[in-house]
Amino acid sequence: MPDLKLNETPVRTARNFNCNNIVLKDLKIPENYKAFNNIEIDIDNSKIDLEEEISSSKLTYGLGDLLEEQAMKSPNKKIKLNIKGKSNKESIISFNFNEENKNLIDNIEIIAEENSKANIFIKYSFSNSTACKNANCENIMCEKGKNSEKLNNSYENYYHNGIIRLFAKANSSIKLTVVNLLNEVSQNFLSIENNLQENANLDFCIVDFGGKNSITNYYTNLEGEASKNNLNAIYLGKDEQVFDLNYIGALRGKKSVMNIEVQGALNGKSKKNFKGTLDFKRGAKKAKGDENEFCMLLSDTAKSLALPMLLCEEEDVEGNHSTAAGKLGGKELFYIMSRGFNKKEAMKLIVRAKFNKILDTISKEDLKNEILKEIDNRLN
Repeated sequence: MPDLKLNETPVRTARNFNCNNIVLKDLKIPENYKAFNNIEIDIDNSKIDLEEEISSSKLTYGLGDLLEEQAMKSPNKKIKLNIKGKSNKESIISFNFNEENKNLIDNIEIIAEENSKANIFIKYSFSNSTACKNANCENIMCEKGKNSEKLNNSYENYYHNGIIRLFAKANSSIKLTVVNLLNEVSQNFLSIENNLQENANLDFCIVDFGGKNSITNYYTNLEGEASKNNLNAIYLGKDEQVFDLNYIGALRGKKSVMNIEVQGALNGKSKKNFKGTLDFKRGAKKAKGDENEFCMLLSDTAKSLALPMLLCEEEDVEGNHSTAAGKLGGKELFYIMSRGFNKKEAMKLIVRAKFNKILDTISKEDLKNEILKEIDNRLN
């Protein structure tokens, strides 16, 4: 198919930044795919209703018309969660890829009623994602076994294209964590859109590790007065992975707040484009926005591009942004290695330490431990 342009910035910037969009060549988008059946859903049924009928309205931004149309018109999984009370249970939806479930086109809608509360996790991973270290392993799911080349060729056909939409009504409080543990040769595309009403509070966490191309568009419309969105994200790249992250916050309500905190690490020839936009709309008096992104370069061939933007139509607002990228400090490595660790182990410790602040926001301990194991496996 022709080159595909995805993930446009809200406003155009100079071409030399090379961040206005991402262009993918020779992308294979599946047209004929079966139902995706390997799903585990564990939710608080007393406070959350599970349905399938979802909204058909167009996304404000999204990744692009082609992918949006696929996820809106022909998903192979639709899920709607109606949160109708205050839930203290951790609810999780797990999409488990395997040989019988290679293509997932999911459309998820979450409605948080007034004064509701919930903690929801959405995970994308392989059924057997833990890598065996046995060099003679025959398991096709094993990335470390002698069939790793066969595995990578097989996983090139694994594909995820999803939409997650959240509508948070007045005084609702939602924690939502999305974890992508696919491998480095599958394809991952995700559009996220949130709408927050008066005094609604959203803590959103994204763990983004998988995908030959992992392209994410995140948009929050802070429409209500005193609405608040904290977005915490980590990414980890290896080999020739490409991450394109487009995070947008539109602050419309008085005293609305948007905080974006991103920590990442790139190894091998991996590449990341970060585009973070805080857009203060007319009427957002006394609104505040902060964004910070830091990338650790673990190799000389990894590449990091960052484009933070502040847009403003209103007076009496406060906006701050910062981005930085740097190699691991020689002093840090030397200090840890002097305590008996080799270089690879020292690198893992530093990356985990940088990610810890965001990982500590994940309350589900077994999931957090799985993420920590993935960090170690991907840095081997």
